[in-house]
Amino acid sequence: MFFGGVATFAQLYATQALLPQIASATGTQPAQAALTVSASTLGLAVAVLPWSVVADRIGRVAAMAIGVVAATVLGALSPLAQDLGVLLVLRIVEGVALGAVPAVALAYLSEEVDARHVAAAAGSYIAGTTVGGLTGRVVSGLFGEAAGWRWGVASVIGVCVVASAIFLALVPRARGFVPGRTRAIAGPTVVARLLVNLRSGRQLALYAQGFLLMGAFVAVYNYLGFHLAAPPFLLAPGVVTLLFLAYLAGTVSSPRAGALAVRRGRFPVLVASIGVMAAGAALLAVPVTLVVIVGLVVFTAGFFAAHAVASGWTPVAAVPEARAQASSLYYLGYYGGSSLFGWLLGVVFAQSGWSWFVVVVVVMCAVSAGLALLALRPRRIT
Repeated sequence: MFFGGVATFAQLYATQALLPQIASATGTQPAQAALTVSASTLGLAVAVLPWSVVADRIGRVAAMAIGVVAATVLGALSPLAQDLGVLLVLRIVEGVALGAVPAVALAYLSEEVDARHVAAAAGSYIAGTTVGGLTGRVVSGLFGEAAGWRWGVASVIGVCVVASAIFLALVPRARGFVPGRTRAIAGPTVVARLLVNLRSGRQLALYAQGFLLMGAFVAVYNYLGFHLAAPPFLLAPGVVTLLFLAYLAGTVSSPRAGALAVRRGRFPVLVASIGVMAAGAALLAVPVTLVVIVGLVVFTAGFFAAHAVASGWTPVAAVPEARAQASSLYYLGYYGGSSLFGWLLGVVFAQSGWSWFVVVVVVMCAVSAGLALLALRPRRIT
């Protein structure tokens, strides 16, 4: 599952480090170039629910395998796009294929791993997604600076071919779920499973975590490069690309947050992680390069810790027969937030500047924490 996360998220964010180059090559504004990221996450968002139905029908591992292979093939076509419109279409379809892994991964883990260790297992999977996201950004950025954005994207696909092969070779067959057992046929049974989750205040609060926190996270990584290329920083593209190494903070924090949630409980770890994320965001407003770097590391660590807890909590909190749909709804909110705020905060950045951009990010963290306090706080036994 670690390598499945690498294969998925490396290509999902392959264009993010290349946004200034894509904007320059296509003669577009930052928010328009950022649509290459929003397109793939939008495709993923709309696909997670259908993929959960497919996984119920043909099995968790088979669904993930089909999605990873199809996405890698589609990703290989992206560097051949001759204009931004064609690139956006390819990115949307690639995102649809990539939806198989996040739609199924956490349900798969919750069914195959002992309940006491699901949070830790989810943290390890999230660590793989951070390595994938880091790899996609750094590799594409470095190759893109040397040879152009097309070669930057192509280099990431090469990494994904290797990660996909390792994933397919190592992923264990499912033993805790039999395809078709829950009569996964599109119709009332699927609708009923969706409604069970949508009527749960706890589930809605968990979906809101993904929607708001991921939206803020992707927006920061979309536009930080533009901010640091301008005065007073004036950083070179290669230096900006290296800032994506801050992703390693998420690789460390996500499994640790999962393990800590096992010992201390999910709720306090989630709220504390959101607080860390907000503190890191506030540091991004300071016009000093070193402070921005520290802020980005703290922000990234807090986000992935919160995501590891919330995403792992979602299927566990759902009724057993609706776990796949619960995870899919979480990722629908997660990538819906990425697509919406990844573009919308670009408008804020262009119209109002970086300081107001950071204010909006901190407010989103505060709203997320408030919803967690209202709906996810453990109930006292009297």
